[in-house]
Amino acid sequence: MRASIHLTAREQRITWELLEILHSSLDLHEVLRGAYGALCQLVPADHGALCVSLPGDPTAYDWAVADLPPELFAGYAELARHDFVRSAVIARPNVVLRDSEMLPRRSIEGSVMYRRSRELGMRLEQAMAVLLAVEPGWHGGITLYRDRRRPFSDRDRALLHRLAPSIAAATRSCRRFGDSVRRGDALEAALRREGIEVLVVAPPASVLARSAEAEALLERWFTAVERSAGALPVPLAGALGAAAAEPAAGAWAAPWVRRTSRGELRADFVPFVDRGRTFWVVELREAAVAAAPAAWRGRLTDRQVEVAERVMRGWDNALIAEDLGCAQATVKKHLQRVYDALGVPSRTALMAYAAQRC
Repeated sequence: MRASIHLTAREQRITWELLEILHSSLDLHEVLRGAYGALCQLVPADHGALCVSLPGDPTAYDWAVADLPPELFAGYAELARHDFVRSAVIARPNVVLRDSEMLPRRSIEGSVMYRRSRELGMRLEQAMAVLLAVEPGWHGGITLYRDRRRPFSDRDRALLHRLAPSIAAATRSCRRFGDSVRRGDALEAALRREGIEVLVVAPPASVLARSAEAEALLERWFTAVERSAGALPVPLAGALGAAAAEPAAGAWAAPWVRRTSRGELRADFVPFVDRGRTFWVVELREAAVAAAPAAWRGRLTDRQVEVAERVMRGWDNALIAEDLGCAQATVKKHLQRVYDALGVPSRTALMAYAAQRC
């Protein structure tokens, strides 16, 4: 959820300039350099870094922006475990953190990264950062530094929090489709993505292409009234329209989800530009109902099994209560009895236990 903050006229102008930059290209370096320039007009900083992790090594990054001495990053693989900023944001992805929330001041001044910056003639006195958990297996990061003792304010934090989802979504688009666009086959590349069904859409709702099993999936999840030949189903068209209309809210980074008793369908909307025209890739992922391991059924009541299976799908108590037609307090009681019967302390532990038993 984006931070609630009233933008001044100047901030609104710069925000829309930044969003235009994010839509303007699929060159990752070009997009992030432009985003960094606009971001620093909103949140003044003396230095900054925007990066995307590289496959296979969680300490290796493509530094799309490194407004810092090159020497600081030349040996970053060895320094990564000492980087208190990185450690803090990895523990809390998609949350904007200031240095005071990362380490006590004395610990910061005693850190390897702080001492290294001083050796290079810098004074990285204040920091604010966010890890953008944009895809399984890789992530992006934004870090801003000040070389004076002038802490980042609550408003600075709110502004970065507001813009981070849009920067994450643009980063995702660049990584997925940038190389394909440069080769001129972006649409074909989108249709070849594994493990999902794909629709390529020209706004507002015209389907230009679809993957092999997409039509069958749509028939399973949408009624005949909702479907229309050559167009997105009505619920997806509405979600896409909202995503395209409000990029400032990060809406196009949020999935659309439909849940039923048999499972759920998730749709992600990814914008990309091909030959100067904006298209959208609608990625559809279908998840079947999670079944409780057979061994649990002798230890849980039928209702407790129903609650446990919905927790395994990632549902919260409110959604479980709505689906089962009971109060959230009732769900909470059932869930506690599930924990007691299975000897697990939490939802996360329950899901991990289920994975081990399957």
